[in-house]
Amino acid sequence: MIQKRFGNVAEAVADIKDGATLLVGGFGGSGLPLNLISALTEHGVKDLTVVSNNIGAVSDGVAALISNNQVRKIICSFPVGPHADDLVERLQKGTIELEIVPQGTLAERIRAGGAGIPAFYTPTAVQTELGEGKESREFNNREYLLEHAIVGDYAFVRAFRADRWGNLIYRKAQRNFNPVMATAAKITIAEVDEIVEVGEINPETIVTPSVYVHRLVQVESERKVLVNE
Repeated sequence: MIQKRFGNVAEAVADIKDGATLLVGGFGGSGLPLNLISALTEHGVKDLTVVSNNIGAVSDGVAALISNNQVRKIICSFPVGPHADDLVERLQKGTIELEIVPQGTLAERIRAGGAGIPAFYTPTAVQTELGEGKESREFNNREYLLEHAIVGDYAFVRAFRADRWGNLIYRKAQRNFNPVMATAAKITIAEVDEIVEVGEINPETIVTPSVYVHRLVQVESERKVLVNE
């Protein structure tokens, strides 16, 4: 019987090693896998490369990993917020590397990684600082930059409900970077509000198929709501 459920978040992240590349879903605080991030902070691995749309507050999210000196490189679109001064200080000291990627390009680099596409061309960031040093090519009299796919060793995602095979559905704004990141990692770990039996989820509502999900952890719901299926 296929069983991907883990007893707690600590067990789910226990084999993550120093130097891993981690994709972290969420957009702001929506759909952010806070429980998995917290467990990884306690786990204490170092030299992580973290891919995330944004970093969050110092006390939680990816910023907590940065504050705990666990991140070697961050790839993101919005390195701003309450944590900014801390991040700038680390950048100046050379203890962390930052790669800023336009949001659409970041999503497409991750999507390409999940689809097995090694690279693609985009006009975004042409003739800007973000495009410096990148290979370019002209198509139909317009310049494009070559961007490389992103693939993670692990992905942390947050979903509303899963069945025990790992089919996922998301609640409203949880459906942001989570679905695309789930496809682009060797091991995807999902924290969810509820785990049900196979067949209890309407197949038409499944967003992330179970083939992409390797581990499940049920966590306390962020809010008590009535959801119209």
